[in-house]
Amino acid sequence: MTELTREGIAAVDASGMLGDVLDQPAQLEDALWRVDSAGLPPSESADGLVVAGMGGSAIGGDIAAGIVGARATAPIQVMRGYAPPPWLSPDTLVLCASYSGHTEETLSFYGAAAKLGVARAVVTTGGELGDRARADGVPVIGVPSGMLPRAAVAYMTVAALDCAAACAASPPLRGEVEGAAGLLRRMAEEWGPDTPEDSEAKALAGRLHGKVPVVYGAGATAAVARRWKAQFNENPGIQAFASELPEADHNEVCGYESPGDFAAVFLDDPALDPRIRRRIELTAEVVAPGAAAVERVEARGDTPAERALSLVLLGDLVSIYLSALLGVDPSPMEAIDRLKALLG
Repeated sequence: MTELTREGIAAVDASGMLGDVLDQPAQLEDALWRVDSAGLPPSESADGLVVAGMGGSAIGGDIAAGIVGARATAPIQVMRGYAPPPWLSPDTLVLCASYSGHTEETLSFYGAAAKLGVARAVVTTGGELGDRARADGVPVIGVPSGMLPRAAVAYMTVAALDCAAACAASPPLRGEVEGAAGLLRRMAEEWGPDTPEDSEAKALAGRLHGKVPVVYGAGATAAVARRWKAQFNENPGIQAFASELPEADHNEVCGYESPGDFAAVFLDDPALDPRIRRRIELTAEVVAPGAAAVERVEARGDTPAERALSLVLLGDLVSIYLSALLGVDPSPMEAIDRLKALLG
């Protein structure tokens, strides 16, 4: 089993995924500059924002919607698929998010949105999506190339937040993003590879090793729970699941009556509705007898952006440490590559 030291992790992390994760504070600041450079036209009124994307390119929209939360003045939705619904309003802004610029579902969505006459923006490194957007005069938020799509979460989140503000679906939250960058720098030091084995991220990875994580979120942490699940799937290559409270208390909680390898991980936020926080406490108590482990993780920070993004950073680091414990390079995605090849 690989030791969770910088050198031990580097021995399995061939593409330097850990470095991209630790760089999230700088990526948040760079993302703000890149959004400014795109020249998004402001709108006085709109019917909301739709983020169209898949996988790691789409999750930023979910996280952004969670950060905005009750401050939203119009819907902020993420749509994963080939086409928008026919009822989409022409006054909706569609942000097509594809790190590579070659995601077939997002390219299809981009073209279908044009036929509906909706305003569009694009966030990408380039590819066909970037080429088509520039030819159509659609604003392009550029993202630096050279990382895996899931490592660009800071860029995708900031792009969605700024588009929400540009189309009047949210107040501007740039100050919160800047504050989150400062907090994440401190958290990267507290949770990073040079910390002791009992630091929060390393210790949590150790307790989840050999188990199947089921990550529970609520409110702003629901999207982050999906991020943790996807990172566990793609980095260490393990099965993991995400669920949301209070819905899980109406069905899924019964599944723990049969003991198994499932570890329940609850993502808490001090700003959650007190009723939800009480549910987290009681749900953890109810599932404990049948769960392989029960973990309660609390977000850090004073603002919604700080709290959500601190949990994103923590989950990303835990997934890298799990990869190291398993001796698995966190970068390759062989199953996804095989599927893409079969699709042609």
